[in-house]
Amino acid sequence: MTADYPIEIVHGGPADLATVNALMREAFDPSFGEAWTPSQCLGMIALPGVWFSIAWLDAKPAGFALARTVADEAELLLIGIAPAMRRHGVGTALLRSVIADAQERGAVTVHLEVRANNDAVQLYRRQGFEKIGERRDYYRGKDGRLFDAHTFFRTIG
Repeated sequence: MTADYPIEIVHGGPADLATVNALMREAFDPSFGEAWTPSQCLGMIALPGVWFSIAWLDAKPAGFALARTVADEAELLLIGIAPAMRRHGVGTALLRSVIADAQERGAVTVHLEVRANNDAVQLYRRQGFEKIGERRDYYRGKDGRLFDAHTFFRTIG
């Protein structure tokens, strides 16, 4: 499904962290404990090369992405889409925005890591990311179950 309204992507700052944290609580399944705390987010965005973007759809916050560049490499640290806004192109718009921002910052590759059974894997593959590694039993759900982490890579420059 595509958006009925244009998706607007804006760069955020510390004043937008409440919006990002609300989106994160909504978007991330609490059984995996993947959501970052507000202090973790604030500490990360204070570092050089780190930025985040917020997607707005129909005048509502729909998702966010947090990324960083180091030298000529970028890393997608977090991406989250509000459940009611999924399947409307928000994830694709955010990921494309991260890639464009990374290129502007001089990156020639983008890396990311994702839990193996995460639905976002489909999004990454559609945007040209290839699996390059696996960490067995890397994530532990709150119920104690272990999940593999998959690392993905894409050349952008």
